[in-house]
Amino acid sequence: MPAYSELTRRLGFEYNGMVLHEYYFGNLKRGGSGKPDRDSAFYQAAEASFGSYDVWRADFTGVGKMRGVGWAICYQDPVRKRLSNHWITLHEVGNVAGFIPILVMDVWEHAFLLDYKPSERSKYIEAFFSNIDWDAVEKRLQEPVLSAPEITK
Repeated sequence: MPAYSELTRRLGFEYNGMVLHEYYFGNLKRGGSGKPDRDSAFYQAAEASFGSYDVWRADFTGVGKMRGVGWAICYQDPVRKRLSNHWITLHEVGNVAGFIPILVMDVWEHAFLLDYKPSERSKYIEAFFSNIDWDAVEKRLQEPVLSAPEITK
């Protein structure tokens, strides 16, 4: 049954590709605000996790500009409730086990080639930010992060 084994091996790539695209399209809407409200749980989580929303955005954008094709994903740690940004090369390689995708950006070239040249990924990322549905992103957070958790000895 080598054919079945090969299909099983590829299942993670195909299935995760489908799921990540659902997250991606689910966090987009035409004419988004470009930035979450300062009072929103996501904005507060970004500030608690990165020191400021602007630092979080610069980090996420930097991840999205990495060389190659893949995904930029802002995850929430289900235990500490902190945000972290990660580069996922293939759909099934690099996802952080147990972490929750909060914001997903497709940076495979098929996501932007109709509108931008491959060298214009930065313009695509700016357009992505202007079309984020921050309400959808908010709904993915497990619970608001109001301040950094205390570290105990």
